[in-house]
Amino acid sequence: MATLYINETKKKGRISPEIYGHFSEHLGRCIYEGLYVKEDSGIPNKNGMRTDVVEALKELQIPVLRWPGGCFADEYHWKDGIGPREARKKMINTHWGGVVEDNSFGTHEFMELCEQLGCKAYVNGNVGSGSVREMSEWVEYMTFDGVSPMADLRRKNGREKPWKVDFFGVGNEPWGCGGNMTPEYYGNLFRRYQTYIRHYDNAAPIQKICCGANADDVYWTKKLLETCFSAPHPQGGHGYMNGMSLHYYVVPGGWDKKGSAAEFTQEDWYKTLSKALFMDELIRMHGDVMDQYDPKKEIGLMVDEWGDWFDVEPGTNPGFLYQQNTMRDALVAAVTLNIFNRHCDRVKMACIAQTVNVLQSVILTEGEKMLLTPTYHVFHMYKHHQGADLLDSTLTGAGMAGPEAYEVPALQESVSEEADGTVCVTLANLSVADSYPVEVAFMRKQPREVEATVLTGEMCAKNTFEEPDTVKEERLDGVTVTERGLAFAIPACSVVSLRIR
Repeated sequence: MATLYINETKKKGRISPEIYGHFSEHLGRCIYEGLYVKEDSGIPNKNGMRTDVVEALKELQIPVLRWPGGCFADEYHWKDGIGPREARKKMINTHWGGVVEDNSFGTHEFMELCEQLGCKAYVNGNVGSGSVREMSEWVEYMTFDGVSPMADLRRKNGREKPWKVDFFGVGNEPWGCGGNMTPEYYGNLFRRYQTYIRHYDNAAPIQKICCGANADDVYWTKKLLETCFSAPHPQGGHGYMNGMSLHYYVVPGGWDKKGSAAEFTQEDWYKTLSKALFMDELIRMHGDVMDQYDPKKEIGLMVDEWGDWFDVEPGTNPGFLYQQNTMRDALVAAVTLNIFNRHCDRVKMACIAQTVNVLQSVILTEGEKMLLTPTYHVFHMYKHHQGADLLDSTLTGAGMAGPEAYEVPALQESVSEEADGTVCVTLANLSVADSYPVEVAFMRKQPREVEATVLTGEMCAKNTFEEPDTVKEERLDGVTVTERGLAFAIPACSVVSLRIR
């Protein structure tokens, strides 16, 4: 018997809604064919945005969308993506597939998409091949409501009022595709570039995101913060930043041979999940360094690229990063989101890579067809954590699962309380073979009713365009109210969501 102890009297912090964010890059079929199909495509759309995809993302209550990259951001020049579409410059997407980028999806289109989704906008600026002036003018174009060359240009292009830009990333992966820089060099560039991300008098403040480390590169974090904090910040010692990014991909077979997304062994399963659980250690490692400079945790750790990265599906463009999505991806998403929830004191945003048709997507499209992946269903089951208060919780009695080399906790959870007092429990069973009886025990609360759903299937189970509902969220039967809380059985290879009133 596994027991989940919940101390509903002890709140440990607010779970930022932006932890459930998404990432959309000009890569493969994420933007074009995925989110954007142009008005005359024959696929139902509103101003070019796919109606079916937008409605599916709205159902997730998607809080924030990051764009235009990724590696693409540091070769993207925003003026190429404004004005009449037929007059926009074409370019080769040198990072992803060597295809022609016609810039038909640019600033106006991205902001239109965010408005349709009702989500916050996270824009990534170009440091690698761009200039301070270029970045400054982009911010002016998007956010200034006065008289200026860029505000007038925006109006000429059909947008009278400015948009709200909630987050602005100063570059992307400067340690790699964004310029192969040292942390000290990038740190000084960040100090310079962010100066010109203006907070105009009539504009809402923009949160400035500094480029943090690749996975476990703690050296980058240390040297970057040393550089950015070498002088006091005039507004209170924040090192000129509101957030620092972290990128981490689960690559079970290594970068040379990542392995198939759809066909794998039990050993691959546990190896993948053990690497996903490493996210907890990464947050602690980088968080310890951040605590030295920001003990009040006023700077958010923004994990704005995360997810599984496998070999592309056979027969697809290697540069498009199109991969299938199985119950293994669902469990990676579940344990990762649980980790983010439990570190809500430091993690303030996360963006899964990527929204549609790329890497660990929540949606796949093929022409007019669309399907929801197992990962999508996990985000749907977890959406009630957004903005809720993290509750103290402890799991006992489940033990471990998997071979010794890749042993993982059999069960893993996070628990929160919504504003109306509803307690949300998300519980992942990482065991491929074993189900577990579970008791939920509260400190004081006596449950009156519970909504329980489950996502489960064979470890390689996936949704296809021929069978789009093989893996889907369903009602969990057999949940009973006890004197202390609840009792139920969690199936092998599953994710369970409980909303307890």
